[in-house]
Amino acid sequence: MRYFVFTLLLILTWAWASLPAFAQTGSEPPPRATVPGEQSAVNLNDSESAHKARTLLDQAIAALGGQAYLSFTNRSESGRYYPLHHGASGSLGIPYNYYLEYPDKDRFEVIHTKDIHIIPGQIDIGGVKSDNKFDIILIHNGDKGYETTYKGTEPQDKEELQKYLRRRPHSLEWVFRKWMNDPTVALFYDGLTIVDSKPVEVVTLLNSQNDAVSVAVDQITHYPIRISYSWRDPTDRQKNVEEEVYDGYKPEQGIMTPHSITRYFNGEMSQQRFITTATYNQNLPNSLFEATATYDRKPPLKRR
Repeated sequence: MRYFVFTLLLILTWAWASLPAFAQTGSEPPPRATVPGEQSAVNLNDSESAHKARTLLDQAIAALGGQAYLSFTNRSESGRYYPLHHGASGSLGIPYNYYLEYPDKDRFEVIHTKDIHIIPGQIDIGGVKSDNKFDIILIHNGDKGYETTYKGTEPQDKEELQKYLRRRPHSLEWVFRKWMNDPTVALFYDGLTIVDSKPVEVVTLLNSQNDAVSVAVDQITHYPIRISYSWRDPTDRQKNVEEEVYDGYKPEQGIMTPHSITRYFNGEMSQQRFITTATYNQNLPNSLFEATATYDRKPPLKRR
């Protein structure tokens, strides 16, 4: 029995002596050494791909006008607008005015037109501006949208407003002013491809919400040629891809401005507009972007 007790005490004494000093004193253990092959957190924007992507985006900003582009507060444009269905337009173009105040206000006016029949069936001119009246006015201010017609002003259709609110944060202005200045956004260089018959280099920006937007930059001019993003329909979970393609760049007050803008939805043209005039940093009144609903559209009653 005495031999057993002696052996037990010997074992306990050896175990206590073997403990590290911090275990005996109650102090904090030293930092754990990195195990060979184990990696610490990686900053994706320190990669070669990210550096190449940022260089390409910086070149695009410089080509657009540099600080003049990054600091404009508003833009006004007028031209012709073509709504498309299955890639085809059923009109000769609708005159419009468009006012944008960065970051979240805009106004789109469809100008009232009429058809002129010089020789009916032989010489017809359609879509001629008849006066300063507007058939439709769309106003967005923050997360609210309004539509004005001959009936009055009503809140914009929820589905159409959702499309707009999805498109706005993926615009070129938001990408170059917000996404690029967000330290949590990762940049990736995606390589070369062809867009609208032009050789381009593509950059993808991925934010912390796992939302991504890709910018295709012309290899020669460095102008942005296309912007694209995707999202999943909350109902059927199908992936949808939206794109805008820019062409016809011209200088306007020191800012290179595309005068042809085409939208695509899942590879099919959905809208096109051609700009005839564009101006920046005008004294736009706040009233342009203000609206009050005068009636609320109600769905038609279901037949029994």
